[in-house]
Amino acid sequence: MRKIIFIGRSEAGKTTLTQALKGETITYHKTQYVNNYDVIIDTPGEYAETKTLGGALAVYSYEADVVGLLLSSIEPFSLYPPNITTLCNREVIGIVTKIEHPLGDPEQAAEWLRLAGCEKIFFVSAYTGEGLAELLEYLKEDGDVLPWEEAKEKDAQAY
Repeated sequence: MRKIIFIGRSEAGKTTLTQALKGETITYHKTQYVNNYDVIIDTPGEYAETKTLGGALAVYSYEADVVGLLLSSIEPFSLYPPNITTLCNREVIGIVTKIEHPLGDPEQAAEWLRLAGCEKIFFVSAYTGEGLAELLEYLKEDGDVLPWEEAKEKDAQAY
């Protein structure tokens, strides 16, 4: 499975999406540092919001196969400048989160991600589960088993 790094501002839904993809219970958890899981790298929003920490994201993106730029559907503006994806030598995808929110505008968020340079965009909701299967399928390579599913299977066989 290809490894992905989630980048986005605070409260864009990076940690919640990580929990949903892993099949965990959704609980609020403020990410204070870069969390490197099996195939997901979850980053603090402050890194994307601060010029001096943004360089750390650029360096850390080399640990991943795919860069996921997250943008919440309820954002009043885009954090990403036009064509920012050209600075990365990894595949960059856009992920619109909170698509179920009544005040959200997923199409506006997707347009901002397109302007940033994302050609492939996923619409996801960590709470309803919509779009999660498509994102996981996109990250899988032939014959892949998700690392957390493999671990659960090994635990079940041990008993």
